[in-house]
Amino acid sequence: MEKKPKSAHPGMSPINDAQLTRESWKIFQIMAEFVEGFERLARIKPSVSIFGSARTAPGHPSYRQAEAIARLLSDAGFSVVSGGGPGIMEAANKGAYAGKSPSIGLNILLPHEQTDNAYQDIPLHFRHFFSRKVMFVKYASAYVVLPGGFGTLDELAEILTLVQTGKTRRIPVILVDSTFWSGLIDWFANTMVEEGTISQEDLKLFRVLDKPQEVVDAIFEHYGSRGFEPSAEEQEILLEL
Repeated sequence: MEKKPKSAHPGMSPINDAQLTRESWKIFQIMAEFVEGFERLARIKPSVSIFGSARTAPGHPSYRQAEAIARLLSDAGFSVVSGGGPGIMEAANKGAYAGKSPSIGLNILLPHEQTDNAYQDIPLHFRHFFSRKVMFVKYASAYVVLPGGFGTLDELAEILTLVQTGKTRRIPVILVDSTFWSGLIDWFANTMVEEGTISQEDLKLFRVLDKPQEVVDAIFEHYGSRGFEPSAEEQEILLEL
């Protein structure tokens, strides 16, 4: 029995030329975001990316803690990178803005929640989460993750996956507030490790700390005497990020 030729797009709606052109030209907008990010962030090293909820109010313990951590990092010589919005992001930028090193905001255009905070020495704006996420990782010497929601979990999972798979260099990943993170970490250990979806060694990809000075000390401890610049081998890895 002769087989009938299949349609090039079975079950799919045809796309018109205007839609196709718009999709194709979108690549230039994406390229522009990467180029601007690379050009403006390459000179801010060493830097630490700080994450947490956009919904955390000023005066909340997590807000105060983020501000204190960022100030210590800034005075220690680290540029501080946040998502540029309210909540923990604002606290991180505010602490860094008052310190000695640059405060950077990687702002994202969203229908709600995200408005630029006023504490940014270097503000960048993105339409695409994926290009923004590359900027958080590419120049970071450490990740500091405070209590947050889905976006914070997304960034945490991203960096753990990249380090686990060797797609980025090994950097300190620090979760702040042991009470908040304990349930997730128990699930990692008691469900994911037990099911074999991650290994026991993967639990060493991050640390859990509670005090601002502990965070700074842990970052310096990780690098020891080697310095914060990526090695030649690490630079090659980052080129493929």
